[in-house]
Amino acid sequence: MTFSPELEAKFAKMIQNYPAGRQKGALIPMLLFAQDEVGSMTPELIDEVSKRLKVKRVEIEEVIGYYTMLTREPRGKHHVQICTNVSCMLTGGEELYEHACKKLGIGNKQKTADGQFSLEEVECLGACSWAPAMMIDYDFHFNVTPEKLDRLVESLKKTQ
Repeated sequence: MTFSPELEAKFAKMIQNYPAGRQKGALIPMLLFAQDEVGSMTPELIDEVSKRLKVKRVEIEEVIGYYTMLTREPRGKHHVQICTNVSCMLTGGEELYEHACKKLGIGNKQKTADGQFSLEEVECLGACSWAPAMMIDYDFHFNVTPEKLDRLVESLKKTQ
């Protein structure tokens, strides 16, 4: 499996940042960047990263099974995560999540028919002081209201 020239260069540089025999430290960043390009943790992606880092496939499978940000199912072009843990729940996180379900027409861990959005209810984004919080792709949004969510979704729809 080959990746884009940009990702290939990023991987080469990343692996060089680790001492000989310690390249496994690049595993999670490599998986995240590869997932962004490929769309999910495919068997081919796992085999390729295993070969490059000289780690067993089972070690990668364990990491994928542990970290929820790594997925075997393709997500939408824009992945929306909304926290409903205690601080966010107390400030409207559950209502925000329900609003997002209606706005996008999907439920938890689902993808819109056009593949543009996926939605996930998450336990914590580490932003309790700025609740309710959500994340779209790698961008954090704090003190989110249904109106702010609507504006963000609409702005992303315009860039498609």
